[in-house]
Amino acid sequence: MKNAITHTAGNNSREISSHGTAHSEFKNFLANFWNLVDFPHHKLEETEPKIEVSENKDAVTISAELPGVKENDIDVQISSDGYLTISAEKRSETEKKEKNNYFSEIYYGSVQRTVPLPWDLDFQKADADYNDGILKIAIPKTQIEKSKVKKISVKKAKKQ
Repeated sequence: MKNAITHTAGNNSREISSHGTAHSEFKNFLANFWNLVDFPHHKLEETEPKIEVSENKDAVTISAELPGVKENDIDVQISSDGYLTISAEKRSETEKKEKNNYFSEIYYGSVQRTVPLPWDLDFQKADADYNDGILKIAIPKTQIEKSKVKKISVKKAKKQ
């Protein structure tokens, strides 16, 4: 697959082309295949929820988008080697009945995302809240992690 953009600067005009990687071209092929055969489909990226990881002096916070998921269908685990895994089951059913038409679409699927975390967090005090499709996990830092800041003095470089 080839994408081309024409760039015009002054009197000069040239074609800028970009070639996708084999992996992205294959993903595009799969996504477009379902359009060709007219089946409902879901993007490959939908198997991993979008996340945001932030940190302040006291804790690490992970937020994950899980729209359409019920809190009972969410599983959050932290492994002994410091990996946080968020898993969820998505269930969606749409039914539409009109005069002479009937339409029903059902989607069941799972999403999962694993995130490496800093070692010195107090996993026993981790807390998770789920509201309006957003899962927020707060994990407090241990005293060791809080004290890991080291001041480095800056001096003028010696001339060589």
